[in-house]
Amino acid sequence: MTTDDTATTDRSDSMMTQFKSLTGIFWVAGWLEIVERFSYYGARVVLPVFMVAAIGNGGPELTQIEKGQIFGIWAVVQSFVPILSGGFADRYGYKLNIAISTLLKVLGYLVMAFCIPLTEMMAGMPLVEARAQEIDHVYAILFMGSVLVAFGTAVFKPGIGGLISSQLTTKNSSLGWSVFYQLVNIGGFLGPLVAGSLRVIEWHYVFLICGCAVALNFIPLFFFREPAQPKTDEVKPGPLKMFYQSICGLLEPRLFFYTLSFAGFWLMTFQLFDILPNFIDDWIDSRHLANMLISIFGEGIVPTVNGGNLAQEWMINFNALLISIATFMMGYLTRRMQPLRIIIIGIMFAIVATYGLGMSMSGWWILGCILLFSFGEMMSGPASSFYIVSIAPPGKKGLYIGFGGFTVGIGWSVGSIIGSHLYQSGGDKVVLAKRYLTDKLGIENATLADMPKEQVMPFLSEKTGLDAYATKDLLWNTYEPYSMWLVFALIGLGSLVILFVYNRVIDAAGKKPTHPFNVHGDVWVKCFLVPIAASFIYATIIYYSMALLLNTVFFTLMLVISFLPKHLRSLTSAKLTKE
Repeated sequence: MTTDDTATTDRSDSMMTQFKSLTGIFWVAGWLEIVERFSYYGARVVLPVFMVAAIGNGGPELTQIEKGQIFGIWAVVQSFVPILSGGFADRYGYKLNIAISTLLKVLGYLVMAFCIPLTEMMAGMPLVEARAQEIDHVYAILFMGSVLVAFGTAVFKPGIGGLISSQLTTKNSSLGWSVFYQLVNIGGFLGPLVAGSLRVIEWHYVFLICGCAVALNFIPLFFFREPAQPKTDEVKPGPLKMFYQSICGLLEPRLFFYTLSFAGFWLMTFQLFDILPNFIDDWIDSRHLANMLISIFGEGIVPTVNGGNLAQEWMINFNALLISIATFMMGYLTRRMQPLRIIIIGIMFAIVATYGLGMSMSGWWILGCILLFSFGEMMSGPASSFYIVSIAPPGKKGLYIGFGGFTVGIGWSVGSIIGSHLYQSGGDKVVLAKRYLTDKLGIENATLADMPKEQVMPFLSEKTGLDAYATKDLLWNTYEPYSMWLVFALIGLGSLVILFVYNRVIDAAGKKPTHPFNVHGDVWVKCFLVPIAASFIYATIIYYSMALLLNTVFFTLMLVISFLPKHLRSLTSAKLTKE
């Protein structure tokens, strides 16, 4: 190659040149993603508090367990469906895929916005009266809205990913995906900001704005042509065959044990979005933090609740802010470290932060824990993708990356059930207030049963002669609602230990072909599947939820298929061609 040739190559590979090479359709897809993430995270950060909000405060007043059941099925749908729907965009086009997913999400947000009016219309009476007569359907309606959003999100992911991929080349793909990831963070940061401000006015405004915003994604679809699909003789398998192949893929020993080892990390991580919003709303004193922000932005800008506390949406959003501005820097600083070491350090940060969430009622302390957790997430999340590629057998890297959703889905769904039961029994402020009134002050259960939820804490303050904050301190010190964070931290620690052992075994197996893992890996999988499937069956019987039932069915199918002859469940990277 001549000097001139080299110079030409260098110029063509410059960052500015790569930016200019990004097509108009790429930027349209980026806009679609910003709007979709704005709506998704705007609704998602509000829902944990809205679902359990008192009827007198405009909420549906679900229990923590009902909330966990909804999030559990949301996790399963959003994480597992993309495995089955990934070929839809390739078969019918990206635009149709995005249009269908957008319609599903609009319907889901509208159902959420009007869940209480719809319930009252069906019951023919106000929600509070329908609840007293046990004829309200608000749980079912919210469940339906959540499934619509989850399903729409699951369909959207492969479509938008395929559209972006179709616009990138080998030269600009690294920059293109980095830009796209940053656009995701922008939407994910702006959504909670707006949602936190709207929810202090009216809950349903949040979901209406989310529905209207995501509906804007219909407009760009009229202004670009469907990208041409590459011609191929490959026959895409149908949904059932895709599902079967997915289970077979997960039975590969390396992938199976990676899924188990990392699921605990995701279980711990999603408590930041499922339980922490309620914990902040119930227990944390963030008045000083709110006052500081008000002094900077003004009183009309910063949303406050519960006597001057900063809205939890803005506190949780500190995570999105940090990730959006620091992920690139974190990647640069850790570029010379081995992926597993990065993952281990990141999980350690997340474990310490998770345990720390229960150490103080100070808003500043919680913000510090979110900061530490975010650093852990920035390290573990991206590094896990690099690591799973590094352990993948030749020709199966795409397979290993694609099944990452199963890891998230298992951890998230199981964590939703565990977290909801822990919080219902030992963390919910109103539940603990009723317990104190009954156990310590001798108030009859019948008196409390008919008392509106929003009046329980004022009633306890009246009986104890304490103000609202001193009453919370009393419950905090009596019942230790913070202890649940130790449970999640221990789960994360267990995941870390399993991941460390897993890596040692994989390293040894890679150096020695006759290692027991290489020779008897399938047997190891069966030995672990038996107690896992049995545990899910037991948990489903004792703590029934649809999410647990689906996980039980999934792992039971894996167990059954693992005993099939190997040639019936082996996956090959060879294409399925037409006869």
